[in-house]
Amino acid sequence: MKLYEVPLSECHFDYARSSGAGGQNVNKVNSKVILRWSYKKSKLPQWLLKRFADLHSSWINKESEVVVSSQRFREQGRNFADCVSKLNHGLQKAAIIPKTRVATKPRASAVKERLKEKSHRSTIKQGRSKKNYHED
Repeated sequence: MKLYEVPLSECHFDYARSSGAGGQNVNKVNSKVILRWSYKKSKLPQWLLKRFADLHSSWINKESEVVVSSQRFREQGRNFADCVSKLNHGLQKAAIIPKTRVATKPRASAVKERLKEKSHRSTIKQGRSKKNYHED
């Protein structure tokens, strides 16, 4: 399988203040990273972009941009790498084409066995009915 990666030249990065751990540092450092990628303008194969859009439609906004953000870490550099990693992982997921299921018929002996078991179960249940009880 070929590895696909988004060229960083096609991405636009924004930075914002992150929520979560960091103490007073949270209020003054823009450690959250927001990655924006116009996937329709990309040079990647069209079949891959179509599958990516189908699998990750929740990442795509109204302007047809893929938006991925990360604020897991306190450092901007680690969040930057995390965003790129998330996007590339999504592309790899889209590159895997699932196998198509081939419909098969059950074996004749399996059908016969199933019907035999059904009739056996039926006779057991019929034996439990009240009409078979005799009062002497």
